[in-house]
Amino acid sequence: MTRTLPPATASKLAKLGIRSRHDLLYHLPLRYEDETRLTAPEAALPGVPQLVQAPVRRAEIAFRPKRQLVVHADGLVLRFLNFYGSQVKQFERAAQEGRHVRAYGEVRPGWFGAEIVHPRYRIVAPDEPLADTLTPVYPTTAGLGQAVLRKLVLEALEEEAIEEIVPTALRERLGLAPLEASVRLLHCPAPGADTAAAWRRVKFDELLAQQLQLRLARRKRRERTAPVLPASGALLKRFLGRLPFRLTRAQSRVMAELLRDLGQAHPMQRLLQGDVGSGKTIVAAIGCLAAVDAGWQAAVMAPTEILAEQHFRKFSAWLGPLGVAIAWLHGGLPAAERKNARKSIASGAASIAIGTQALFQEGVEFARLALAIVDEQHRFGVKQRLQLRKKSEQASAHQLMMSATPIPRTLSMSYYADLDVSVIDELPPGRKPVTTRLVSAARRGEVLERIRAACADGQQAYWVCPVIEESNDRDLQAALDAYEELRRELPRLRIGLVHGRMAPAQKAAAMQEFAAGATQLLVCTTVIEVGVDVPNASLMVIEHAERFGLAQLHQLRGRIGRGARASDCILLFQEPLSEGARARLKVIYESADGFAIAERDLALRGPGELLGERQSGAPLLRFADLVADEPLLADARAAADELLAADEPLAHRHIDRWLGVRADFGKV
Repeated sequence: MTRTLPPATASKLAKLGIRSRHDLLYHLPLRYEDETRLTAPEAALPGVPQLVQAPVRRAEIAFRPKRQLVVHADGLVLRFLNFYGSQVKQFERAAQEGRHVRAYGEVRPGWFGAEIVHPRYRIVAPDEPLADTLTPVYPTTAGLGQAVLRKLVLEALEEEAIEEIVPTALRERLGLAPLEASVRLLHCPAPGADTAAAWRRVKFDELLAQQLQLRLARRKRRERTAPVLPASGALLKRFLGRLPFRLTRAQSRVMAELLRDLGQAHPMQRLLQGDVGSGKTIVAAIGCLAAVDAGWQAAVMAPTEILAEQHFRKFSAWLGPLGVAIAWLHGGLPAAERKNARKSIASGAASIAIGTQALFQEGVEFARLALAIVDEQHRFGVKQRLQLRKKSEQASAHQLMMSATPIPRTLSMSYYADLDVSVIDELPPGRKPVTTRLVSAARRGEVLERIRAACADGQQAYWVCPVIEESNDRDLQAALDAYEELRRELPRLRIGLVHGRMAPAQKAAAMQEFAAGATQLLVCTTVIEVGVDVPNASLMVIEHAERFGLAQLHQLRGRIGRGARASDCILLFQEPLSEGARARLKVIYESADGFAIAERDLALRGPGELLGERQSGAPLLRFADLVADEPLLADARAAADELLAADEPLAHRHIDRWLGVRADFGKV
């Protein structure tokens, strides 16, 4: 800050991203309160925040129903359940001096007339003028009151210049309001003021800062050097020549994009999107072979042991016959096996390492890492993804991030604009569409009969339980209860159980039994959401489907329909449904298109939950809305290129103004 503030205040401001007085200008209100007009206490509408004023008559401390300060004014009572002795004296003095209390809050009927509990108030002279602008309510943090924030913001508005960074020609072309007028209006609007143009300007500037920051991050990454991995190696040619199936057109296109990137001397940063079952893993294996052919190593990191093991088995079946050594590393390995896996990775004896986040833990060293592949990338934080890539000491490793949760177009334009994006937008031939059915829990008996019939016909089924947190014992108990209940209700079926709290060996054994057909019905939690591939499983029941998110429901549904049979996904829901749950179930029932579902998910939940802000560190937008402001995002994308070409130092100032400390996100 430009003037000295108490260290405690400065620390609290820093939590809000406010490092200087200039930052206060762009700390904009969440909402406003109208203190520009008075309402007589007797005319106040119950339950509606209003400004009232009355002469103070007396103040007393009451003890029923509990200790509280009660202030009596003409036609008005104020109650404070928490108060200081100084407040009692303040009101007593006001009564003696004939002063008034001006209070803002929800007015409710009480024993003595109109009453407000814990209002915001001031002691005023009877004729003290009212505010002529709305009162802003700012985002804040614990211990930093609105009064302090308002005072600091007003000081900044009086003393700090608001520089217009966006060129005049660009502003006029896009019809943008001047920045200074917009900022001042948003901090101090008059009642009834039209703030739409001001908010549009602020949102544009924020989106422009984000796009500039992403472009600079992309440029910085392209300045680093990476191993050149040609696409002409012998192993890759042999592998493609002996594939027992033909790649789809989409797989071939994405393979060409991947191999082109790997052949460059700067690190690849590519996001591979593909719906559940579209064949992303084979493309990842092709990238790994390019690294092995060139004498380097590749690493494949998955979020769960089940998915990591799935990859290990597939890669071993595909690449083992070519003589490619593959190490498998995860936290559940016995100490001796873990030591051997680390040794083979460090020596280079293992050309490919597959595992969980154990791959980037301290003590794991790679001899020559050239390619880091992160599956289900949204489940890892930015730092976790980087830690794997940084295992390459000789040069910057190429990075391929894969996701079966399609990223909405607007999210891709906004938060992934610094990446190259590949999309596998078709399924391999022979995949049967999955029929989705919505069934009330009241018809559970019919669902059990459907399972009996399917299993008698040689099919297999999943019964998915809604565990929200694998560490939550209460939720876990729901899966255990369902398992015991289904064993009683379906005594002739062979039923297995998988959940996240089982030991890795137990989970692997249960999944192997199901894959081999030894169990007919698998009761499970969402640990089977990704990576499980059992072609004979053609029926899935998702219990309490109303508790699941859209992305989870779509991912789970993708575990079936992987064989020759037509498949059914039964969403068993408990009534009554909330409005949000009803909307989600409607979307998943009506659509099988992962990208369309992702767009609806973004509209329903917003980017924070889709990105996983807490674990990703992504600088979420404060003012712009990706769905509502998509046209503005397109304008900002075009303007970012224009501004960078015209005046790069100006672009850096714009980023610092709107992103501040959050701008560091793109520098990793």
